[in-house]
Amino acid sequence: MRKPSLQKSFLHALNGIFLMFSERNFKLECLAFGINLILIFYLKLSNIDSILIVTVSFGVLVAEIFNTAIEKICDFIQPDFDPKIGFIKDISAGAVVLMAILSVIIGFLVYWKYIFL
Repeated sequence: MRKPSLQKSFLHALNGIFLMFSERNFKLECLAFGINLILIFYLKLSNIDSILIVTVSFGVLVAEIFNTAIEKICDFIQPDFDPKIGFIKDISAGAVVLMAILSVIIGFLVYWKYIFL
């Protein structure tokens, strides 16, 4: 099978991101990212602090994309309830939760000095 051109590969990847907007959690995480972008400019965060916030925000979005991909694969392989598939889905969702917790911790540490000091 012939590989698609670089341009087609890029378009497929962009389509994958676009398809994620049908997922509720991804929309909420994008909203949180948008709020963070506003806060970065409103509070005039330093470059390092801005990089930290953007990095962990993207980390949450990437984790959500992988989680969704894993869940879709599991549903394709086993459409009926299966405790083994449930385990896989739970640990995949757990990765998103851990990344979200990290982002909240970093957000707290970064924003604290701009809001309360």
